[in-house]
Amino acid sequence: MPSYTAPVKDMQFVLNEVLNISKYSNMPGYSEASPDLVAAILEEGGKFCENEIAPLNLSGDHEGCVRHDDGSVTTPKGFKAAYDLFVESGWTGLTSPEEFGGQGLPHVLGFCLEEMMASSNMAFAMYPGLSAGARASIELEGTDEQKNRWLPKMVEGVWTGTMNLTEPHCGTDLGLLRTKAEPNDDGSYAITGTKIFISAGEHDMSENIVHLVLARLPDAPKGVKGISLFIVPKFDVNEDGSLGDRNSLVCGSIEEKMGIHGNSTCVMNYDGAKGYLLGEPHKGLRAMFIMMNAARIGVAVQGYAQSEVAYQNAVDYANDRIQGRALTGPKAEDKAADPIIVHPDVRRMLMNARSFNEAARASAMWCALLIDLSHNSESEEEREWAADIVSVLTPVMKGVFTDRGFEYAASSQQVFGGHGYISEWGMEQFVRDARITQIYEGANGIQALDLVGRKLGANGGRAIQAFFKLVGRFLSDNKDNEKLADFVAPLSAALSDLQGATMWLMQNGMANPDNAGAGSTPYMHMMGHVLLGYQWAQMAKIAQDQLDAGTSDPTFYENKVITGRYYMKKRLPETKALLAELEAGADDVMALEAANF
Repeated sequence: MPSYTAPVKDMQFVLNEVLNISKYSNMPGYSEASPDLVAAILEEGGKFCENEIAPLNLSGDHEGCVRHDDGSVTTPKGFKAAYDLFVESGWTGLTSPEEFGGQGLPHVLGFCLEEMMASSNMAFAMYPGLSAGARASIELEGTDEQKNRWLPKMVEGVWTGTMNLTEPHCGTDLGLLRTKAEPNDDGSYAITGTKIFISAGEHDMSENIVHLVLARLPDAPKGVKGISLFIVPKFDVNEDGSLGDRNSLVCGSIEEKMGIHGNSTCVMNYDGAKGYLLGEPHKGLRAMFIMMNAARIGVAVQGYAQSEVAYQNAVDYANDRIQGRALTGPKAEDKAADPIIVHPDVRRMLMNARSFNEAARASAMWCALLIDLSHNSESEEEREWAADIVSVLTPVMKGVFTDRGFEYAASSQQVFGGHGYISEWGMEQFVRDARITQIYEGANGIQALDLVGRKLGANGGRAIQAFFKLVGRFLSDNKDNEKLADFVAPLSAALSDLQGATMWLMQNGMANPDNAGAGSTPYMHMMGHVLLGYQWAQMAKIAQDQLDAGTSDPTFYENKVITGRYYMKKRLPETKALLAELEAGADDVMALEAANF
């Protein structure tokens, strides 16, 4: 039976020492986020995840969701009771605006909860996770009437939400979308079409499900410029806020899939269902991308969250399982063999995962702070800067964190040997669940193309230059710090590689777009390495300062330095190989005729 322990101490380290969130007390929500409140939220959130939903992960995977003849769906045993407790405890409104019943706390706390939930039970976490994205779109694009009508119950958690983009013939290329929206006499619209891969599309955990659906109006121009977004509830809502008639939409089937079996991934059929326009006509993608960008960062969190829980279980197993003797001589002479954690290759797999998990956590929490700054900073210049950094980091985190998350979930499974392939240990579920993160909310190849094709050149390259400047400033400030030499030198080399790759793409991508396409994934991973290396360099500096000051917890800070040094020496140098791959261009990628594959 797999287990999970919330990494509360590490989260507190990032919040209080790396991000120092107390200095942002002038922003909404942060003044209330005292260290004592933050500690209480993390502790209680960790307990909920460890005690209530982690025990349902394995059983929920085995049981899955069941669709009934009337189109209704039953979630696995225990899911509804756990969700009711989740709502009763107020977790759904943690970061939502107070005016709609939320607690208005910083996004960084929301990201902590998201990670703990995804590690403990990713399928369960997706139900409230999709709702948060839907709420964000309504909050930013809805009219006052729509906000007051839909948000309070969604914030409370008694209603949930979804996003409906994909159709059987139409995935990434939304210009091919066919779902129709015909005007009704009362100002609403009749929505007709089929959507697939709709996470949490139908279930038994909430009173109502508020679907956000992309569709075309009769006068819509072709392509992506003709797409509108509609609020299409499972039950319509009366003027007094009570539930009205059942809408003409139904779950046609539940997808049979590789993982996340506890989440109902539905085919949704809309047959003239009543919907309400959200935002401007033909501007639906703008509203939908609010939700998609939030979801992409959320999926990045899922990526390292699966790596984290897989790593935890692999460490436990490696300390317990005895096989063979250490290469340098017996370490457990009282036993027939040594624990496998003595073996360098086992340690390599564990250190790869650990050094990634901790830096990815710091990166995601920093991004959450930047999101808050982009909305609430008193300085317009800082708001713009923060939004730029978030825009360029979003595809990087989604792509790299999920690629690495899957890789390290699989290597943690490898630590178990044959037992890792047996379902009762739970490791193969972590691998299966992690695999979807590389695919949904925009497959990782699309993230790489978004980064290279859109984000790098936006506003004259302002965002990427801001990132380069940020990392460069840290390097300059610490170039003479001998205790950080193992961090500054590798990060400087990696940044130079990334800058060289950026220049190469500028010179060769325009002349031959295939060069940009072929180099996009290597470039994305180069930037991911620099991001993670930058986080490690900052964390190492803070840890070293604490050690120099005589901290009462030297082991924690020593382990930070040791883990970070491993990343800088063993993982960060991969930027050189990625640069060579990128600079090889597209000729060899495109040389083979399609018929000869």
